Amino acid sequence: MDAGETLGLVGESGCGKSTLGRTVVGLEEATGGSVTFRGEEVTDASDARMRELRRDIQIIFQDPASSLNPRMSTKQIIAEPMRFLTDWSREERDARVHELIDEVGLGEEHLSRAPHEFSGGQQQRIAIARALAVKPQLVVADEPTSALDVSVQANILNLLDDLQDEYDLTYLFISHDLSVIRHVCDRVMVMYLGRLGEVAPTDRLFDDPKHPYTKALLSSVPRADAGVNTNRIVLEGSVPSPENPPAGCRFHTRCQDYIGDMCEEEDPEFRRIEGPEHVCACHHYD
Repeated sequence: MDAGETLGLVGESGCGKSTLGRTVVGLEEATGGSVTFRGEEVTDASDARMRELRRDIQIIFQDPASSLNPRMSTKQIIAEPMRFLTDWSREERDARVHELIDEVGLGEEHLSRAPHEFSGGQQQRIAIARALAVKPQLVVADEPTSALDVSVQANILNLLDDLQDEYDLTYLFISHDLSVIRHVCDRVMVMYLGRLGEVAPTDRLFDDPKHPYTKALLSSVPRADAGVNTNRIVLEGSVPSPENPPAGCRFHTRCQDYIGDMCEEEDPEFRRIEGPEHVCACHHYD
């Protein structure tokens, strides 16, 4: 990821999007691969080092209602990360809380209230304020609008965009909503059964997808114009178990472009497609 960009991660439910996000912030232990932050390998970092890194890497959870402590007031929720991750004085923490509550569009009168006294959109604003309390550099946004009404989603997306500009934030934005991904992301990663299949700049991915799974995923997006020929791709069969994925290319059991034994036996490597920023893991490009 480049500093200041929004990198999207899409894929169907159960493919591992949230697990990847939680692994990045250290809430899940990596079983393979590595996580590198600012050139530092953090996969096996000590507890003390991860405590330091959590000032720079924060997360916004999918369900704001369950991510906020019901026994705490809004002020306590926002201040808690500062208590444990900074050496700021109480006066500095209080000033930061009042600054954040204003920036996320709430008022000081909300600081004494409990989470259950807020709507879903307001709860997510509090969760965003908590994530930004210690001034992180990277924020993992794990489907931050999926639990909200459509009318509220745009407000939260605009808020995240404004805060990114103000704090020069980098987002890993996880979502299954392709319209949201297209609106907010600079680049997009497509995941299937725990593996990435394609990575490309947003416009290029939506206009000219290369991986068979990406093509099927984009073809499933509903169109408002009933007269447009969408050429929808309907995948056959069910999704294999993530605990026992197929050998070779994990998508070969449902792939409309299956080409033979190579797909079943060899795990495809990323190949550059039309420039260094567009890569695809498919045997068609070997």
